[in-house]
Amino acid sequence: MKLTLVAVGTRMPTWVTAGYNEYAARMPRECRLELRELPLGRQRRSGDVARAVSDEGKRMLTAIGDSDYVVALDVAGKKLDTNDLAVLLRDWMQLGRNVSLLIGGPDGLAESCYARSDLRLSLSPLTLPHTIARILISEQLYRAWSILRNHPYHRE
Repeated sequence: MKLTLVAVGTRMPTWVTAGYNEYAARMPRECRLELRELPLGRQRRSGDVARAVSDEGKRMLTAIGDSDYVVALDVAGKKLDTNDLAVLLRDWMQLGRNVSLLIGGPDGLAESCYARSDLRLSLSPLTLPHTIARILISEQLYRAWSILRNHPYHRE
């Protein structure tokens, strides 16, 4: 199974790239994590935010596989603790499908992305910058995997 983090925004600060890479590199071969970055919508510069978000959504949808299980990261999504995420990761691994996790840009995800998603997942009730969401989800996926494998990384 492959996990793909489809995220709007390129040219991240070094600390964001380093944080994401740290946890992505720890993921095992059977559950590898890859990042697919998409540029911000061009219309944002002219002030047409709705059109920019719509354009970003179209590009996100073309970046995911037709049979992928799609998770939209959304502050209003389902709230899980780390053990729940481990159960969810186990279920994804048993599905035999790749999983795409969608992180919108500064103005969120397009409605088309929510419509395509199989699950809306909240990382926190706090509104997080999309840059931090990359690090947080990669660390939590690694932690969830470590729980499933009884790896000492996770401590209760």
